[in-house]
Amino acid sequence: MMLSIVATMFQSAQYVAPFCERVAAVANKVAEDFEIILVNDGSPDDSLQTAISLSETASNIVVVDLSRNFGHHKAMMTGLYYAQGDLIFLTDIDLEELPEWLLSFHSQMNEQRCDVVYGQQASRRGNWLERISGQWFYGLVNLLTNLDLPHNLVTSRLMSRRYVSALLGFKEQEFFIAGLWQLAGFDQRPQIVNKQRGSATTYTLRSKLSILVQMVTSFSAAPLKLTFYFGASIFICALFYTGYLIVNQLLLSNPMPGWTSVMASIWLLGGTIIALIGIVGIYLSKMFTETKKRPYTIVRQVYGAIQKPPFV
Repeated sequence: MMLSIVATMFQSAQYVAPFCERVAAVANKVAEDFEIILVNDGSPDDSLQTAISLSETASNIVVVDLSRNFGHHKAMMTGLYYAQGDLIFLTDIDLEELPEWLLSFHSQMNEQRCDVVYGQQASRRGNWLERISGQWFYGLVNLLTNLDLPHNLVTSRLMSRRYVSALLGFKEQEFFIAGLWQLAGFDQRPQIVNKQRGSATTYTLRSKLSILVQMVTSFSAAPLKLTFYFGASIFICALFYTGYLIVNQLLLSNPMPGWTSVMASIWLLGGTIIALIGIVGIYLSKMFTETKKRPYTIVRQVYGAIQKPPFV
């Protein structure tokens, strides 16, 4: 049996060597043969050079160098594409997620005969704002997409070859990988883990909001339906209000001054219309991106034993 360990690199130079050392020690206990696939996601530091140096001394280390930064999720999918193992262990390289989890993941997979064992935090790390925002994120995603996404997921997961093959069958250009994990199905089991404290996250508030929009619009048409219902509600309210104004004018002979209400209505409805058009625009932009069929990563070079055509 062959095991593939997949990790991505972005500002990870200090972690590459200790990660490879620790994960190799664990992999030897799980499989007869293993490979370590490191995907350089346009890292601006010495991550690539460090990984290439290791691959020159260890034949089972493969370095996939992307032509630029494409994003964490797309880099992970590219790494899975290059993985050759019967089992694939996907994890982060920064050692906040312990390489030693592979042992307990493998043990649970053998006991429960499942296709995936994934890490799940008992409680979300970070300050109160990060914890609350995380709960709102998963709650809103599950409400709008019906994916039933497990809360407090981590990257680390051990997967069977048939599950990874199914996962790679998704050809979206824009996606949120946790949604694809869930959408692929199969028998997936959680394992409670505790992440270590490490470097500060590279995800800014802007990128987190972008992920939320990406997640909802990639897996649900609910915002478009809400747009229709919201517009219909405004139309019905406007009909009642128009009827009130007509009755007030004809029967009560008491016309309202109206300046404040007119201006408020114009600003309210104008802002609402612009927002709703923006929602439609997001979906149109995604259709525009998907129809072009561009590869979502471009591989500049592969260092190591594996040579595959660029991932499309």
